[in-house]
Amino acid sequence: MRLLLVEDDAKIASFIIKGLRSAGYAVDHVLDGEAGLDLALAEPYDVMVVDIMLPKRDGLSLIRQLREQKVNTPALILSARGSVDDRVKGLETGADDYLTKPFAFSELLARVQALIRRAGGISDPTRLSVAGLSLNLLTREVIRDGNNVVLQPLEFSLLEYLMRHSGRIVSKTMIMEHVWDYHFDPQTNVVEARISRLRDKIDKGFEKKLIHTVRGVGYVLKETQPLSQ
Repeated sequence: MRLLLVEDDAKIASFIIKGLRSAGYAVDHVLDGEAGLDLALAEPYDVMVVDIMLPKRDGLSLIRQLREQKVNTPALILSARGSVDDRVKGLETGADDYLTKPFAFSELLARVQALIRRAGGISDPTRLSVAGLSLNLLTREVIRDGNNVVLQPLEFSLLEYLMRHSGRIVSKTMIMEHVWDYHFDPQTNVVEARISRLRDKIDKGFEKKLIHTVRGVGYVLKETQPLSQ
């Protein structure tokens, strides 16, 4: 999953970025509201984490402008202002959640995960399941047909993205945008290499394959072989 962090406090930003990346999220960070608005309009983020007090454009104005332009990326506001009126104002502006500073990273992470689940219409708050494959978002445990699968953080993020879009083809570009936090040369084979490693761990030794290549289009995670294979 790919997040946009708009935060001008270097210490807080470093704390959040380190924690989110350790949890397997791709993070783009900008220091002011104008840069945040430009990126949020141009890139397909899964969640935004936005401070209110920002240079050039405040966080509420940023979110309001996005909503006016029909950008519905879930937004979590960060603010030192914790009164009821402040929270109500933030939510009325178009934010989806409001977290008061100082905060524990575990709470921020839980709120980010809740926003992603809500946006994806996922009913189980902690687990993704496709056929005999299960991914626990809290313990980061992956099980295929009763067998534990050990994944590296980037592999876990890649599998999570594929599972959240199970049955739907995702392109190489979509994967790069949501799993990595920077753009690779379009000629690179990094996605193919990661998919190959993930396939070895998820599908090798199992009769039914779940990760399929749709030639010239992308990849799909589903139980049956796609017709275009």
